[in-house]
Amino acid sequence: MQDLARIRAFVQVFDSGGFSAAARQHGRSKALLSKYVTDLEDYLGVRLMNRTTRKLSLTEAGEAYYREASQLLAQLDDLDATISDQTSAPRGLLRVSAPRNFGESTLAPAIFAFLAEYPAVTLDLRLEDRYVDLVEEGIDVALRISTMTDSSLIARKIADMSLMIVAAPALVKKLGVPKTADDMRRMPCIVDINLQGQANWRFIEDGKLVSVHVTGPVRCNSPLAARSAAIAGLGFAALPSYLGEPAVADGSLVSVLADRVPTGQTLQAVYPHRRHLAGKVRTLIDHLVKWFEEHPVH
Repeated sequence: MQDLARIRAFVQVFDSGGFSAAARQHGRSKALLSKYVTDLEDYLGVRLMNRTTRKLSLTEAGEAYYREASQLLAQLDDLDATISDQTSAPRGLLRVSAPRNFGESTLAPAIFAFLAEYPAVTLDLRLEDRYVDLVEEGIDVALRISTMTDSSLIARKIADMSLMIVAAPALVKKLGVPKTADDMRRMPCIVDINLQGQANWRFIEDGKLVSVHVTGPVRCNSPLAARSAAIAGLGFAALPSYLGEPAVADGSLVSVLADRVPTGQTLQAVYPHRRHLAGKVRTLIDHLVKWFEEHPVH
């Protein structure tokens, strides 16, 4: 612990710009900080700092030592915070991002149940359909329906999701029921530009994954708008099942090509790649996994 105190003193002095400033910021005496840094230099057998009455700078050895030592201390502080999180109830601000329609219709009950269980957590819930840069915007965790492609992020599967191809009964009666994926090329389709692949819809034909480019009278950036357009008879739509199935159940839409729509999409909890995941984030993810096991997404 004494060695760690000396290393921390060295980093604090340089970060603060001098011994006096470090003493004020960290509540230690200037003499103690100076002793710690001198002891560290004596132990290493090398000068780490150039000290003058007006300026403090690092030697070449000091720069190398500072770079590694500051990272080490940051990791230790992060580890301390993580262990503290794990041994106490989640608390504090939690920033969560999710797609708007999914968030409003399906995710909200799960999130609010989490808040009821952990009242010391304050939620900042961002429901929007644009791509959110988690690091840039300070988001703790994002719920995404897709396959993850950003290697700077890590993810945990929450639940299986599925798509379905739907259309209004009158439109299907007029144009006929598509029998193959290729039939969709001649059908009017509603393109949700937030859908992975956008106008290139994927199907399974003869055991192989194929992509079919579709066209139609409507392009939108909302699956809820795509559903409304489909109900209005404007075209076929590829909808997440949580939006499509209720409309199929009440007769507003019918499902087609159900045996040819590939599975594999998942609801994922995505978060920035950190050495230690905050306890409140881990607890939320565990809660969501359990919630969607008990309340499957249809």
